[in-house]
Amino acid sequence: MSQSTWAVAFCLALGASPVSAQVTAQLPPSITPPWTGGIQAINQTNYWNAVACGKQGGQRPLCVFYDAVLCPNDDFTLAMFTPYKMVAYEVWRAVNQKLEAPTPSYAEAQRTRVSLKLTPKPAAKNPAAGLTIKRGTQVVKPVSQSLEAGGIGTFIFDFAPFAPTEDISLEMAGKARTISCAIDKSVLSAMR
Repeated sequence: MSQSTWAVAFCLALGASPVSAQVTAQLPPSITPPWTGGIQAINQTNYWNAVACGKQGGQRPLCVFYDAVLCPNDDFTLAMFTPYKMVAYEVWRAVNQKLEAPTPSYAEAQRTRVSLKLTPKPAAKNPAAGLTIKRGTQVVKPVSQSLEAGGIGTFIFDFAPFAPTEDISLEMAGKARTISCAIDKSVLSAMR
């Protein structure tokens, strides 16, 4: 048995799926308004930046929907929900309906953590089984997770794993294989 075959068999015996695809996180360079603080708890600065983001309107402003292109892969669609995105989305939705821009609840934004949702792509046949974050040698597990019918998984994290102080990787585990998405700290700092 070759070493790689043995490693795959060992991972499967432990109930883990082997990392069999590596992708690199990307963000379009033209996201406005500019942001370099990364994902963080809501504060006065990112709250008003998020309001400005939502006021842009348009079909799918990148400051709200950047996660759709963050970790391109053949197995999962990634959706993120953060306090910033909560505020920006609420404003964007109103502006898109030609309504006056609301002032979203600051208190509700303060209670919001970071949620990542994995939805398996039908052709992949790789239902979500877990998601962890690697920071150096440390593996950060979600504080809460739920796996739904259809292989959809929702994973909630605190803010610290997303601090733009070092590169991380999202380990998107499916029942058939794991997709690892490398996110360097410059991309982390532009995430909101």
